[in-house]
Amino acid sequence: MAQTEAVPQAGGSEAAGFEKPAPYDDRLTRLSEVVGAVHYLRNLCNSAAEPEWRQSLSDLMENETKAEPKRRARLTAAYNRGYRSFASVYTTCTAAAVRAEENYRNEGATLAAEITARYGN
Repeated sequence: MAQTEAVPQAGGSEAAGFEKPAPYDDRLTRLSEVVGAVHYLRNLCNSAAEPEWRQSLSDLMENETKAEPKRRARLTAAYNRGYRSFASVYTTCTAAAVRAEENYRNEGATLAAEITARYGN
């Protein structure tokens, strides 16, 4: 997945609008996509919806991208892409949807653990 990077304004300084990507942005973008997919599938297959998934990602994005609207937009787009990719395929809960949710949940847990282990405080 290609990322676009803002170009610093004249003078070479990190002027307003310049966003330096974090070294884990690719993984964080994938995590956003995975959480979007899991959120859709969880709500489709579980009558007791779990808003914690979406809220957790929203909190993470707020902490990670406070002053970086372009970076926030990329993460939001990834979440929406994950959500819509399954919304276009599954309209009812099926065995395949349950398996997909489990696979994506496991991938999300792995990504979160990798990001935290390598880049966490």
